[in-house]
Amino acid sequence: MMSMRAAARFAPRTIGRLSSAALRQSTAARSSSSLLKAATWAPLQSSQFTSSFSTTPLRSAPAGEVDEELSLKLESELQFESEMKENQDMPASIKDFLDNSSFELVDTPGMEDVVLKRKFGNENITVSFSISDLANYEPDEMYNEDNAISDEMTDGQRSAEAEAEAEDEEGLEGVEDDEPAVPCRLNVVVEKDGKGALNIEAIAQNGQIMVENFYYFKDSKLAHSESADASHAAQDTYPGPPFGSLDEDLQILMERYLEERGVTQAMAVFVPDYLDAKEQREYAAWLKEVKSFIDA
Repeated sequence: MMSMRAAARFAPRTIGRLSSAALRQSTAARSSSSLLKAATWAPLQSSQFTSSFSTTPLRSAPAGEVDEELSLKLESELQFESEMKENQDMPASIKDFLDNSSFELVDTPGMEDVVLKRKFGNENITVSFSISDLANYEPDEMYNEDNAISDEMTDGQRSAEAEAEAEDEEGLEGVEDDEPAVPCRLNVVVEKDGKGALNIEAIAQNGQIMVENFYYFKDSKLAHSESADASHAAQDTYPGPPFGSLDEDLQILMERYLEERGVTQAMAVFVPDYLDAKEQREYAAWLKEVKSFIDA
């Protein structure tokens, strides 16, 4: 789910942007109106038609007037992030997974992607995921869909649903209503030397791993698509049928195949928590770098 830190950070900035935009539009409108009035009523003078030229050497522009204010705002954001970090404990799911899993974590500061690597028999397994999923997540879409469905209901259907919700709420008293969990995409690659690779696309959400697509590539390089040529070649390769259209028993066996290799519920819990912690670190580092540039 979206962290309280991310929600608290987003709200005030959104309001600020809206206010600034409205202020700019209002100022522009007043300026335009003033210019029109001046152009309408100002008497014509000969000096208006005289071009003036200056031989004075151009002087370098002074330091930006907004630099200091911007630097202070960046410092305020850094302080906010620091306070939020102090009030948040590291989720136990992160430590538990790293201590008990056979995967090696590869996390490069400044990069969006995170990779988990391990050996399993004669296989090399990599699982990659990215903090871009947090940045691109829009929970409002789900709420809008629910509202659209509600608009299509009749009065009787709404009444029946309201009664059902009231009964559910009675049975769930004291249970907090959390926001929907953020779906985190996993790209799983299982390679065998000289035998190609399996590429599995899955979603980690609500403590579950849900497989979306399952591909096989004779050339294992196509499974990683690290170059434009590899990505293009992978797109031209027959992908196989949609995973959901496969025989149900085959789907279950493929899911068990992943579980044996460590793509489990524990990973499904670990990934969103780790991405949230990484996003906080990367944002704080970004703020420091921008502030350092402004202050230079």
